[in-house]
Amino acid sequence: MSELPTLAELTTEVRVVSLPMRVRFRGITAREVALVRGPAGWGEFGPFPEYGDDEAAHWLRSAIEAAWLGQPAAVRSRVAVNATVPAVAADQVPMVLAKFPGVSTAKVKVAEPGQTIDDDVRRVDAVRSQIPNVRVDANGGWSLDEATRALTALTAVGPLEYAEQPCRTVDELVELRRRLPEIRIAADESIRRAEDPIRVARMGGCDVAVVKVAPLGGMRRLLDLAVELADFGIPLVVSSALDSVVGMNAGLAAAAALPELQLACGLGTGGLFTEDVAEPRSLVDGALEVAPIDPDPERLTRLAVTADRADWWLERLARCHRIVAGAE
Repeated sequence: MSELPTLAELTTEVRVVSLPMRVRFRGITAREVALVRGPAGWGEFGPFPEYGDDEAAHWLRSAIEAAWLGQPAAVRSRVAVNATVPAVAADQVPMVLAKFPGVSTAKVKVAEPGQTIDDDVRRVDAVRSQIPNVRVDANGGWSLDEATRALTALTAVGPLEYAEQPCRTVDELVELRRRLPEIRIAADESIRRAEDPIRVARMGGCDVAVVKVAPLGGMRRLLDLAVELADFGIPLVVSSALDSVVGMNAGLAAAAALPELQLACGLGTGGLFTEDVAEPRSLVDGALEVAPIDPDPERLTRLAVTADRADWWLERLARCHRIVAGAE
């Protein structure tokens, strides 16, 4: 970034909102994010509460890029997306999938604490009955042996497009690929939460890379990473970090700017909210238009968090700004 805005410039217009969700996802039922406005538009600062400031600072870089630099040049105007199915009971699957008209791919959350492999199998099979391409996401929740058993069970009656971050460590992913060569493995946390995001590819721990704009520090950093991963023949899936429509602007812009995009992206998570800061994009034939959407002032007011939560986010933003400024 050519010149970092000062904290005063960054906080000239900040709106912190809470977006209610249809079902529990990542253990939450409402998603808080801080939206900042700059000369190029709106950016989103929404690191999850448990993230430390050093990690959250990447999300601030992303928000500043969107609001001060704007979007990179696009090579496509529409992006195919997958449905996202939280760790719901199998009988709730039709309700979730109804929010994703026309999609041909679904990502299903598995390895939820307190649930069993049988729960995962029932959920995945319920999705398979409606969607042809199914991928699963364990968020690193299995040990190597648990992942081996679970993925064997999950592919007993049909294939998976891939299994996303079935284990936590890169070494485990490498060994899992050796044990189950017929199942493609995707890396998520091993890329976005790693000091060296290329290490998992260099070690042979993944077949697919799931990448998210905010944790990587912005759209342009994602595009740079895509160039490095192309040397390993690894395709990208651009995914959401449970973003509002503002954060989704950045995700769609990054996906639209990639030279190649082979797989459906995880950018359809707007359907998980009962309300957003603007009318959500409409899925048409399983794809989303790339054109940005600005927040609606009335919704920004109605969805605003309490004063104490706004203060919490502003203090966090200030701490992260000091980290970003120190790295410039």
